[in-house]
Amino acid sequence: MSEEPRVRRWLRDADRHAVAIRAARAVRRLAPGADVVALPGSDRPSDRVARLLEEAGGGRPSAARELGLAAVRTWQAFSRPGAAGGEVTILFTDLVGFSSWALDAGDDSVLRLLREVGDVTGAVVSRHGGKVVKSLGDGVMAVFPAAGAAIGAAAEACTAVSAITLDGYRPQLRAGLHTGHPRRVRGDYLGVDVNVAARVAAAATAGEVLVSGRALATVDTAGYVVRRRRRFRAKGAPRDLEVYSVVPRHT
Repeated sequence: MSEEPRVRRWLRDADRHAVAIRAARAVRRLAPGADVVALPGSDRPSDRVARLLEEAGGGRPSAARELGLAAVRTWQAFSRPGAAGGEVTILFTDLVGFSSWALDAGDDSVLRLLREVGDVTGAVVSRHGGKVVKSLGDGVMAVFPAAGAAIGAAAEACTAVSAITLDGYRPQLRAGLHTGHPRRVRGDYLGVDVNVAARVAAAATAGEVLVSGRALATVDTAGYVVRRRRRFRAKGAPRDLEVYSVVPRHT
């Protein structure tokens, strides 16, 4: 028997070996992003590759196919907007003075307030076309495809949260946002631009929306009252970062 058929047979057996298949499936589960689903009729390259992989081997278990689908899953995760170079606007919010109030309020009141604030903020974010990435206790991190939508959501959320009352306490939300190219990993966003957005938010006062110069440059400022925050400094933010307090004009 020649060497080539022997190698081919060894590769086939290895591809169908139970241990190899289990290991490949584990790799696929650990790959970033959602599991691969090839959309019928989609002409997206990753969907075409996924369909070919799913059809290969006549449905028999295959380590190579599992590894191939893991690679496609990673490809799709990092090719979504915001995953690897796509521009998004990142919004952070939190409550001003919340920790001091929470010390005396009691767990039941704290949980009730956080639930109400979370519900209100989430609804506003969704209404403006954004997505809440994660809850941060007394605030959220959200992403938007455009800075204008993020500014509108931030301003509305600040107003809506200030209307909440709990045993005489009126929470005050603050917000900050920045436009950039964060890395999307497993539904979260990471990178320098995320850190900048968080630093901008931390510098806001009660009811204030702070916007980085990079985010503001993408919108028509005629729709806003804009005041520059002079001598803005924040650890972890670029020294030349320009930050503005922004209030939408209501017509």
